[in-house]
Amino acid sequence: MDEAPAGMEVILRYFSGYTPSQLRQLGQLEELYREWNASINVISRKDIDHLYERHVLHSLAIAACIDFASGLEVIDIGTGGGFPGIPLAIFFPEVQFCLVDSIGKKLKVVNAIAEALALENVRTRHLRAEAIRDQQFDFAVSRAVAPLKDLWQWARPLLRPERKMEKYKNGLLCLKGGDLAQEVSESRLRPHVQSIEALFPGKGFGDKYLLYVPV
Repeated sequence: MDEAPAGMEVILRYFSGYTPSQLRQLGQLEELYREWNASINVISRKDIDHLYERHVLHSLAIAACIDFASGLEVIDIGTGGGFPGIPLAIFFPEVQFCLVDSIGKKLKVVNAIAEALALENVRTRHLRAEAIRDQQFDFAVSRAVAPLKDLWQWARPLLRPERKMEKYKNGLLCLKGGDLAQEVSESRLRPHVQSIEALFPGKGFGDKYLLYVPV
């Protein structure tokens, strides 16, 4: 692989064991997102310089907590520019990811990046998650898309009841930030809450969390 982008070192600091193909895919992310972001804004201008830390590493908090088994099917609800779905698809090449969004121009970026990276385990659907009636998944993931109660309402009908992983039940994994007390209370759920700052100390994730709601 050519010399990795400088920002990619933060990923290699916390994760290892990548294949040459995965390293190549990770290394291409910055150039691809910069190119597409110039015409279709899917990442804020101030964040594009911190892509690996603020978007890729943040997405991989899910991988730091749950090691998805081969053969699982995962839906990314409201994927936007492909987060957390694209980094997770690179990390878990034997897992099938369905990236869903209601905004077509964002999926145009996602499809182009998935094709450029040769991610054969990624497909997209241009619709709202709540409109899906013909498919079920083992896990749903999402990144700051909607309140927890809404995410669960959309995700729950899409989740298979039977589990494929011994340690973890099927469920919703969502990345969120800020004071979550009221949001969790309004959801009437009891999610498992993991501090992302505890996973990646000193990386600016002080108010960000991973919430896991099992079926």
